[in-house]
Amino acid sequence: MGGDRAGGPESGRGRAVGPGDGERLAHDRAGGPESEWGRVVGPGDAERLARIALTRVIEPGDERGGRWLREFGAREVWDRLTAPGAGALPGATPRRLAGYRARAAGADPRRDLEAVTAARGRFICPGDLEWPTQLDDLGDARPIGLWLRGGPDLRTWAVRSVAVVGARACTPYGAHMAAALGSGLAERGWVVVSGAAFGIDGAAHRGALAAGGATVAVLACGVDVVYPHGHAELIGRIAEQGLIVGELPPGDHPTPSRFVLRNRVIAALTRGTVVVEAEHRSGSLVTARCAQRLSRHTMGVPGPATSGLSAGVHELLRGGAVLVTDADETVELVGDMGELAPPRRGPVLPRDLLDPVSARILEALPARGSADPARLARDAGTTPDETLGRLYGLHGLGFVERHGDNWRLTPQAIHRPNTRRDGT
Repeated sequence: MGGDRAGGPESGRGRAVGPGDGERLAHDRAGGPESEWGRVVGPGDAERLARIALTRVIEPGDERGGRWLREFGAREVWDRLTAPGAGALPGATPRRLAGYRARAAGADPRRDLEAVTAARGRFICPGDLEWPTQLDDLGDARPIGLWLRGGPDLRTWAVRSVAVVGARACTPYGAHMAAALGSGLAERGWVVVSGAAFGIDGAAHRGALAAGGATVAVLACGVDVVYPHGHAELIGRIAEQGLIVGELPPGDHPTPSRFVLRNRVIAALTRGTVVVEAEHRSGSLVTARCAQRLSRHTMGVPGPATSGLSAGVHELLRGGAVLVTDADETVELVGDMGELAPPRRGPVLPRDLLDPVSARILEALPARGSADPARLARDAGTTPDETLGRLYGLHGLGFVERHGDNWRLTPQAIHRPNTRRDGT
C-alpha cells in the first residue's frame, strides 16, 4: 500500500524517504546546512529532502524556479535560500527572494513526510523509478516532485492513460458522455485521468470506478486535502482503487492559479486529452492546448451548436483537435497499432440485401395500385422475361404479391422502414 512504500527503506522506485529519515532530521530542520543533511541521510537523500522542502517554497509551474533546479540542483537552491551569506539566485528580485526565504523558513520536510505517511502516501521526484518521464516534456515547468496516495505505480499507469476533462456546470448530456468514456476506457484497459472536480471530471472518475477500472485524480492541493468537499467519498474511493496525485505538500489548499497550473500535469502525464463540454473560457481548454503544445493527442466530444457549454469544444475541434464520440474512437487515436474502432454504419435494411436489378424493379412499383411486368421492365431498364423472374423472387421474399397479370407491393413492404434516414 502507499503507506508501506513511503515508509520502506527501498521501494523498488529508488530510495524512498520515509518516517525514519524524518526522525533522523528531528534535531536538524530543513533549514540546516547542506553538510549536516549529507551527514544525516547521505547525498542522494539530501537532494530529495531539498525537493520536499522546496515544494513549500516554489509554486507549481514556476519556470524560474525550475531553471534554478536544472542549473544548480535542489540542495544548492535550498542552501542559497537558507544559509546566511549564500549566493543569490539569478533573475530573482530582492522582493521575490525575500518571499522565497520567508517560505523556506517555515518548511519542515520531517513534518510533511509524517503527514503524507499518515495519509498512506509517499513522495516521488525525478530520478525515481516511479517518476513518469513524460513529465520532463514540461521543461523548466516540470514539477519539483509529486505527492501520491494509493498503491499503484504511477509511471506504469501513466504509460496507458487518457485525460477526460470538461465543464464543472455540465449538462446531463455531458455527464453521460463523460461517464461513458470513463467506463469504456477502463473496460479497454486504459487509465482515466482527471481533476476530481464537479461535473465532467467527477463523471469520468465514477465511470472508470463503476467499470472496476483504474483512475487517477490530479489535485490542485495537498493529497491529504479533500477538495471539493462534496467529493469526499469519490476522492476516498479513488485513493483506495486508484491514485491521488498532487504537486503541493500535505495540508496545502487550492487557489485559482493552482487549478490552472495543475492542468499542465494532466496534459503531460497522459497520451491524450478528451474535452467533454467547455465554454470559451474554461480550464479544460487550458489542458487541451497544453496537450497540443506537448504533441499529445487532443480530442473533443461535440455537442449542440446552440449550447454555450459546447462552444469551447467546437472551437477546439476547428483548431485541429479530433472529434470523438466514444471510447473506441478515443483508443483508436491514442492506442497502439491495430486498436481500431469498429466500422460505423446504419442498420442493414431488407432492401439493402437485394441485387441491383431486383432493387430497381421494386423501386419501379407504385406505392399504391399495381403495374404490369412490361411497364416495370421499361421503368427498370430490363427485359419483361427478366422482370417476371425477379418478381417471383421478390414474391418469395415477401416484398410483392400478384393480382391477375399485375403486381403490387405487399402491405409489409409499404410500411416497413425501407428508406435510409437521408431519404435514399
